Amino acid sequence: MTYTPKTYAPKVPRTKTPEQALSSLMRLCARAEKCSGDALRLMRRWGLSDADAQGVLARLVRERFIDDRRYAEAYVREKVRFSGWGAHKIRASLRAKSVAPAIVEAALAEFAPSDNNRERLSEMIRKKAAKTSYKDAYDLKAKLVRFGMSRGFDLNDVLAATEEFLAE
Repeated sequence: MTYTPKTYAPKVPRTKTPEQALSSLMRLCARAEKCSGDALRLMRRWGLSDADAQGVLARLVRERFIDDRRYAEAYVREKVRFSGWGAHKIRASLRAKSVAPAIVEAALAEFAPSDNNRERLSEMIRKKAAKTSYKDAYDLKAKLVRFGMSRGFDLNDVLAATEEFLAE
């Protein structure tokens, strides 16, 4: 028995008319929050011209299917509560999704109280330290600081939480 590799047909890009794109995006936005950057990316992938995409986006915004402020608030709430992300990582992620900086800062100010962040960060550091193998205290501290920074927390907060844990 000889092996013959499977051959696949080349992937044909799906193109949509502005009306089809509007209908598809209305369905998507009814199921889950989307930002204007997500919608524009999808429409580009569907082969819509920039003018058509802007028209579809304007209608979605006008009819409140897309609201970047509402999206940013929900995104911050989810990432803070469930993913344990810090402000820096959330800010960078929303910037990559083309959400306006003023909207991002307003959402972060409303949903990210700093007292709760420090407690969460300390708990995350404690849990990470319990699962981490290390040679000495310096190695542990470096790993914990890298971990805290990768979660998007401020360097000073990460250092304070790590020093507090190591002092215990």
